[in-house]
Amino acid sequence: MKMIIDTHTHLYDAEFLSDFTDVVNRAKEAGVTKCIMPAIDISCYEEMVRTEGLLEGFAFATIGLHPTSVNENWEKELDFVCEKLSSRNFCAIGEIGLDGYWSRDFIQEQKKVFYQQVVWACQQNLPIIVHLREATLDMYEVLDMVKGAGLRPRGVFHAFSGSVETYHRINQYGDFKIGIGGVVTYKKASLANVVAELPLECMVLETDSPWLSPVPYRGKRNEPSYLKEIVSKIAQLKGCEASEVMRITSENASNLFKI
Repeated sequence: MKMIIDTHTHLYDAEFLSDFTDVVNRAKEAGVTKCIMPAIDISCYEEMVRTEGLLEGFAFATIGLHPTSVNENWEKELDFVCEKLSSRNFCAIGEIGLDGYWSRDFIQEQKKVFYQQVVWACQQNLPIIVHLREATLDMYEVLDMVKGAGLRPRGVFHAFSGSVETYHRINQYGDFKIGIGGVVTYKKASLANVVAELPLECMVLETDSPWLSPVPYRGKRNEPSYLKEIVSKIAQLKGCEASEVMRITSENASNLFKI
């Protein structure tokens, strides 16, 4: 029996409003049994929780402040995360991290926000879902602070784009998996080399839908059912059966998120 866990999908996004039921049904037909829905900021919270309620036991909400949502209102946003953490259970804190790609105007605030959320995750024994883009040195700086506080986080580096060496360095700070999505199917993606070299025990599957569609759907809206294309590519790179990829990555996700 196929069992695939999508550890990163924004099923609550407006892109899915017109055919939401069909998207979910296609996911289940493809073998997707559970989905993790990372938060972005206050604006997405109600819709995310509503979607979780509609898909009880299938879709699981997280809480967190995304780095690109860190702006002049960051303290209000962070207070909201703290409030929700104390009011209900979540399977993870995320999507959190650092992003220097779009702008570095609030990079110092991003680091403060990221550090605080990592501390909360460690205090509550929750995994983190980490977004990292064009800010690797900043990330090490924050992780050094976390280590200095005597904390060892666990979680997943979503849409991992680093090298094997980067993965090993990150794992000196905690216990982390890497999220493998549609990018692994792209022709010139260096991620394919990383996947070929690292063991499956390091990986979880993700779509980041509605974005980052795998080949042959690149350029179109992504959805959880497309995980089958990612599974197929990983199996090809690892020289193993697709069932092995599904089994090990699903075990990794289940153990990490306690779902």
